Amino acid sequence: MKRTVTALILLCPLIATAQTTKLDSLWQPFKVFVGKWTGESEGQPGKGKYERSYEFVMNKKFIEVKNKSTYPPSQKNMKGEVHEDHGFISYDKIRMTFVLRQFHVEGFVNQYRIESISADKRTIVFLSESIENIAAGFRAKETYQIINENEFTETFELAEPGKDFELYSKATLKRTK
Repeated sequence: MKRTVTALILLCPLIATAQTTKLDSLWQPFKVFVGKWTGESEGQPGKGKYERSYEFVMNKKFIEVKNKSTYPPSQKNMKGEVHEDHGFISYDKIRMTFVLRQFHVEGFVNQYRIESISADKRTIVFLSESIENIAAGFRAKETYQIINENEFTETFELAEPGKDFELYSKATLKRTK
């Protein structure tokens, strides 16, 4: 009995490390995003400033994303705009794919699945599966292009029902922490 208890005590750190390693490798394509970011964008709402963070939460089961985009008044957008969204990236074990869910201040809820991750893991494309509170048939696409560990671009595209994707905004973000 004493040997069994001693063996368990000695093996516990190894088991915990193995579980952490498996979780860490699962999240490998997204680890570069974890941290705080600022950036600038251009697109349909005008020129804007971004503040964003990515953080592991709930025992590394999810990555929480918090975003705030500020667009000052312009000829395109006379009132200006402050946009906020919060999201979560999760791994769906049944479908064996990553899912991104975003909750927007305007009331939209977008659910995306991974469309592709490039072989070098520097380009990640999410394609919408559903969008709440918008006319049926709208689609959205988010493409992340990792420039280096401290910089990436995000391209957000929308497609009206029966139409091709059009650029809505493109942001370049740089790590602050």
